[in-house]
Amino acid sequence: MSSTTTPTKTPSTSTRSRKHSDSKSRFEAYNRLQAAAVAFGETLPIPEIVAVGGQSDGKSSLLEALLGFRFNVREVEMGTRRPLILQMLHDPSALEPRCRFQEEDSEEYGSPVVSASTIADIIKSRTEALLKITKTAVSPKPIVLKAEYAHCPNLTIIDTPGFVLKAKKGEPENTPDEILSMVKTLATPPHRILLFLQQSSVEWCSSLWLDSIREIDPTFRRTIIVVSKFDNRLKEFTDRWEVDRYLSASGYLGDNTRPFFVALPKDRGNISNEEFRRQISHVDSEVMHHLRDGVKGGFDEEKFKSYIGFGRLRDYLESELQKKYKEAAPSTLALLEQRCSEVTCELSGLDSKIEATSDISHLRKFAMLCAASISNHVGALIDGAADPSPEQWGKTTVEERSQSGIGIWPGVITDVNPPNATLRLYGGAAFERVMHEFRCAAYSIECPPVSREKVANILLAHAGRGGGRGLTEAAAEIARAAARSWLAPLLDTACDRLAFVLGSLFDLALERNRRHDSAYGIKTGNMDGYVGFHAALRCAYTRFLKDLAKQCKQLVRHHLDSVTSPYSQVCYFNDFQPCAGINASGFNKFPQASASSFFLELSDTNSASHDVRKDQENIPPEKNALEETTPGKAANVRESLRESQMTIPETPSPDQPGDPVYGGHRKELGICNDMGPRKRASRMTGNGKNSDYIRLQNDSILFGNGERTGSAYSEICLSAAQHFARIREVLVERGVTSTLNSGFLTPCRDRLVVALGLDLFAVNDEKFMDMFVAPGAIDVLQNERESLMKRQKILHSCLNEFKNVARSL
Repeated sequence: MSSTTTPTKTPSTSTRSRKHSDSKSRFEAYNRLQAAAVAFGETLPIPEIVAVGGQSDGKSSLLEALLGFRFNVREVEMGTRRPLILQMLHDPSALEPRCRFQEEDSEEYGSPVVSASTIADIIKSRTEALLKITKTAVSPKPIVLKAEYAHCPNLTIIDTPGFVLKAKKGEPENTPDEILSMVKTLATPPHRILLFLQQSSVEWCSSLWLDSIREIDPTFRRTIIVVSKFDNRLKEFTDRWEVDRYLSASGYLGDNTRPFFVALPKDRGNISNEEFRRQISHVDSEVMHHLRDGVKGGFDEEKFKSYIGFGRLRDYLESELQKKYKEAAPSTLALLEQRCSEVTCELSGLDSKIEATSDISHLRKFAMLCAASISNHVGALIDGAADPSPEQWGKTTVEERSQSGIGIWPGVITDVNPPNATLRLYGGAAFERVMHEFRCAAYSIECPPVSREKVANILLAHAGRGGGRGLTEAAAEIARAAARSWLAPLLDTACDRLAFVLGSLFDLALERNRRHDSAYGIKTGNMDGYVGFHAALRCAYTRFLKDLAKQCKQLVRHHLDSVTSPYSQVCYFNDFQPCAGINASGFNKFPQASASSFFLELSDTNSASHDVRKDQENIPPEKNALEETTPGKAANVRESLRESQMTIPETPSPDQPGDPVYGGHRKELGICNDMGPRKRASRMTGNGKNSDYIRLQNDSILFGNGERTGSAYSEICLSAAQHFARIREVLVERGVTSTLNSGFLTPCRDRLVVALGLDLFAVNDEKFMDMFVAPGAIDVLQNERESLMKRQKILHSCLNEFKNVARSL
């Protein structure tokens, strides 16, 4: 009979040795990668265990048990406020612990720590030094400690500061909140395993920190729960059902979550490392013995045995981390290849910058291309481009006012809300909205009240010159003075608001330029890193807009001076409106509704807050409304006054009815020897129109059916208000709108690139290079290059190591 050998499930010694070697090489590769990530600030999804729990929940004792020796970390648990990365490496040849700290901001490790008791002192001193620099209570920057020992597993754990309810003496009051926030940040990445400790004396229903862990990992899918100090709870169990119910933790952790139950030695005396490990094994044995023999009926060993004792937890943590390492190796390898490629590109770009510092013509070329591209994007935004997103980059009217520092329109006491005020606009759309807002503000300003003394001074002075148009001239003078005083600040504010709108386009143009280059693969010399050049470009753009604003202010002031000049006919247009002829037909056509009158309301008008026309009076009048309020229009429905009804006193008074002035005016029409604007106005009426002129002048102070009401003072105030409205309409509708459009938008489209070029590039090479090479800049670039080369070397080393690891999988 031939016998066949039955295959055994027990792996051979050589197989176990090979698996152990592969596991160790994989573990060492991840440790080196972790050290590089900490040193260079790389964000890599390395599988890691994060230990979390409240103060005095046994977290530090567990770490010492995993290490296999004590280093008094419990003495500084409240003294440290930084994470501690413990890299445990199983080395059978290390009969005594070999501990080394990673140097701050470096991937290198320092010399071995001779005495294990000094480890706690180093942790504390490093923490205090960093917090003194950052001036914070806690810091997420970790301390890395590598421990090589024959009695520790291949395991890496990130130890975090314990949760506390109240800050200790001398610490800020918000320290507990900062610790909780930092721990959540460390535990949130999905590649990290949570090791949550809670002592057995705390019931699940009253756990202080379980809800915080549930916020991070709601289903406990990547959470290992450890019930510490389990020996304190054993004496409460008498029957099997009590033990099984407690071990199952049903109703609180879910059916698929099995916590581990661990007890560790309480003796904190000065004992050897060997005795410390012996005590750990002895406590595990005592716990199991009590559950089997000290409880009636024992416990469900088949279900819970693998979750009781420190040894079980250590083996599970090591196997679980190795499992995660193996699963993550392919993605880690791909990510390393990507990072190596990115670092190589960064190094190439840095080399180009260093080389470009000696090639001035190269810098000039690409700087000019960059300035031209920014100018083109500004023009596109003015012409209506809607990229980038207006929702992100646009501004509402309220935001524009707040950010520009121009909260209100001077002299306007009512709220000015133009159409589309709630929409986020930029560029040409925002420019037009400000223009319409200016028109609304202008039409909300009325001619201010004038004192009797001022009216008397003006009226009597005109009467003393001879001639008879005293009332009209006095009212016109008052209107002109009011217009100069109240409309001039409004014009300056409009220019400042428009300059702010255009100034905001610089950042949008930079964003468009960046997106355009990245979308089409265009490289305009890679000018992003030249901070000095971009600062100079921004300053040149700002100076250009300031010059435009200054010029526009001068132009609109010139328009204001023109319409408020004593030689302007604006205040007399309506005196001749009933007349026939060429002039009358021209005047009757004004004012036509301009393009800005039809500024569309595109925001949500269902809300009452957006109904601009319903509750406001500062809307520019349309054609019909303007015709109704035009000075002198009321005369068309009044009955003409016969010459026999007029009287001619010798001297007018501001408190007397207005007839005396018009009696004098009748004398003026007979003599026809008046000078100045009145003489020109008389000529403009043409022959045979004197009776209509007398009728209109008398109608300005008489109302209804020929009844006399009010005094010369009240009639002058009324007439001044009408003249003010006329000046305002002519200024806003005929001059300012087109001037601001041509004064701001046209230069931005046509002259911006030339202005930037002259400002930035029409200089000698030495001054030009000041934008690119600041004092010490070459040394900074060289240091950055050396750092990148070092990072590249480390990442390539890790990449080659992971390629070998991947081959063994």
